[in-house]
Amino acid sequence: MKGTAGIDPLEERSLSGEQVFDGRLLKVWRDRVSLPNGGEGTREYIRHPGAAVVVATLPDGRLLFERQYRYPLRRAFVELPAGKIDPGEDILTCARRELREETGYEAAHWQHIGVMHPCIGYSDERIEIFFARDLRHVGHAWDEGEFLEILTLSLDEAEAAIHRGEITDGKSISALYRCLPLLRSAGR
Repeated sequence: MKGTAGIDPLEERSLSGEQVFDGRLLKVWRDRVSLPNGGEGTREYIRHPGAAVVVATLPDGRLLFERQYRYPLRRAFVELPAGKIDPGEDILTCARRELREETGYEAAHWQHIGVMHPCIGYSDERIEIFFARDLRHVGHAWDEGEFLEILTLSLDEAEAAIHRGEITDGKSISALYRCLPLLRSAGR
C-alpha cells in the first residue's frame, strides 16, 4: 500500500545497472539499489519480452492443450497454448498467432482477461491471459524445431489433472483459474 504522499514505503530505487548476460530470449541484469532503510543492495533479474497464454474452448466446451518437452526440467508438460511477444507486437496479435501456430485453430471471439507475473522474485516477465471461443481448425504452423502434441480436456478433466499433479505449469493453472467464471457460465 502506498504511503500518504503516494510513495510506496517498500520501493527500491535503481542507482546503477549493468547487463551481465545477453541471450536470444533472456537478458540478465544486475542493479545496485537504494533500500527503504537508506542502505544499498544488489538485485539480479531477468528481463523478458512478455508472453500471451490462451484458454481456448472448442464448440463442445472442451479446452485445447498441448504437450511439449521443456528442456530445463527435462520432461514434457501439458500446458495451454502460449508464446512470447515479439518486439513491437500487440498482445492480441501475439495470442492469435500463438493459437494458430501451435494448435492450428483460429477463434472468432477473443477476450483479454488480465495479466499475471509468473516469476516476480527474479524476472519482469508478464503473461497476458486471453479467452478464445468459436474456434475453427485451419492447420498448425509450428516454428522450426517446435514439436507438440495437441490434446483436448473438459474443464473437469483439466481441474482433476491439476489436482493430481499432472498439470503443473503455472501459467496454465493461473489462466484457467482466471477464466473459471467464463468457462463455468458457458457450460450451463
